[in-house]
Amino acid sequence: MPSDDPEAPPPTHPMIRAIAMPSDANANGDIFGGWLMAQMDLGGSNLAGRIAHGRIATVAVDAMSFIRPVKIGDEVSVYADLVSVGRTSIKVNVEAWRRARDSASERRVTKAVFTFVAIDSEGRPRPIAAGSV
Repeated sequence: MPSDDPEAPPPTHPMIRAIAMPSDANANGDIFGGWLMAQMDLGGSNLAGRIAHGRIATVAVDAMSFIRPVKIGDEVSVYADLVSVGRTSIKVNVEAWRRARDSASERRVTKAVFTFVAIDSEGRPRPIAAGSV
């Protein structure tokens, strides 16, 4: 997912897009970090679920960096890129980018590495099928 231009979004399609709404913001109009993290979890789990071919659970978030704020009305795009696949786990690099309503430019706002575990119907870790990637 890295790019030569640090302010160019990844060349792939975003896993999800959402508009930041007033109910997602604090009194200053900045979007809550928890809302942004939830959007990133959704985007990362979308990729991890495709790889695991089934149910997954988020087990860790590493190196979470909030780079700049998101404002009410911004379009947030979440990009996910596979880092690695283990026997039961999947690591995904996730970035969130914002586009203000009155602008065409996008800016990275958050990045982190999410770890997901494939689970069975009982919630226990299960092996990821070989060749799933």
